[in-house]
Amino acid sequence: MASLRCFLRSGRNAVSVVLRREFHKTSPASVQVTVRDALNQAMDEELERDERVFLLGEEVAQYDGAYKVSRGLWKKYGDKRIIDTPITEMGFTGIAVGAAMAGLRPICEFMTFNFSMQAIDQVINSAAKTYYMSAGRQSVPIVFRGPNGASAGVAAQHSQCFAAWYGHCPGLKVVSPWNAEDARGLLKAAIRDDNPVVFLENELMYGVAFEMSEEAQSKDFTIPIGKAKVERQGTHVSLVTHSRYVSHCLDAAVVLAKDGIECEVVNLRTIRPLDIETIEASVMKTNHLVTVEGGWPQFGVGAEICAKIMEGPAFNYLDAPATRVTGVDIPMPYAKILEDNSVPQIKDIIFSVKKTLNV
Repeated sequence: MASLRCFLRSGRNAVSVVLRREFHKTSPASVQVTVRDALNQAMDEELERDERVFLLGEEVAQYDGAYKVSRGLWKKYGDKRIIDTPITEMGFTGIAVGAAMAGLRPICEFMTFNFSMQAIDQVINSAAKTYYMSAGRQSVPIVFRGPNGASAGVAAQHSQCFAAWYGHCPGLKVVSPWNAEDARGLLKAAIRDDNPVVFLENELMYGVAFEMSEEAQSKDFTIPIGKAKVERQGTHVSLVTHSRYVSHCLDAAVVLAKDGIECEVVNLRTIRPLDIETIEASVMKTNHLVTVEGGWPQFGVGAEICAKIMEGPAFNYLDAPATRVTGVDIPMPYAKILEDNSVPQIKDIIFSVKKTLNV
């Protein structure tokens, strides 16, 4: 009887050891997080970490933000850290820039980046140029953030993509996240940066949930500004894109894979500085390039990428001309069917890939 108990006990111990080993083999825990909540978490953690950080903008405090990105922050940090402003972009942007020059680290929210045109003098002439004009003595640690580009049914005056506008200007860093991990890691990096950062979110992505790894949930998690990410490996064509259109490219890649076409999808993450090395490495691998963006074609992000590829070593690897997929060169129509035909769709990406590959 005693020997039987010993046998059973040893068996249980063996099973316990196996289970412990299997437990340690499991992948790190991941959770579903929306882009909105990822941005909220990033701001919350940076407000808590550094008392110099504060948020200001229209309806960011008591109303919890027009898109609820700042939900709960006013109740937690109060009027001195979360500040509602009048509807005067030039005024509150100037206040934010001055605060940054005085040693604070403001987050300046535009209800939409279309309204940042009211404050573009402050963003460019005051924030972007000061570090250079002061010979490096005066930094401007500020983040300009809010929804960018076309939404749905908001017509011509509310649908500009400012990636190329602000990417044109030396002195600025320009970030364009896609998923929740991008939003969280890049916003934390932007707030900690000593330079002015334009942080271009997408309204249509706010409510989209993505898996976030255990690593990305850490309070110390940041993503370096200026580094692209290959979201999908491929061998036939490089799809280089940013923001919402990473999703479109990944969906197009799934469709094209059924025809034996393997697309490599490069998520730019940052518009300025542009990670041209990652793009070149991808083009050298696939020998074909298609850029995808929601902005207008003339002088756009895709145009800059094509020019850099033509001027650099990757040009000799191209087997066909690079192709751009962009928004249509018109002010955004209000009617939905016209709007749908004014911004890139998955079918447009598929068509351009097949045209580039001549299939």
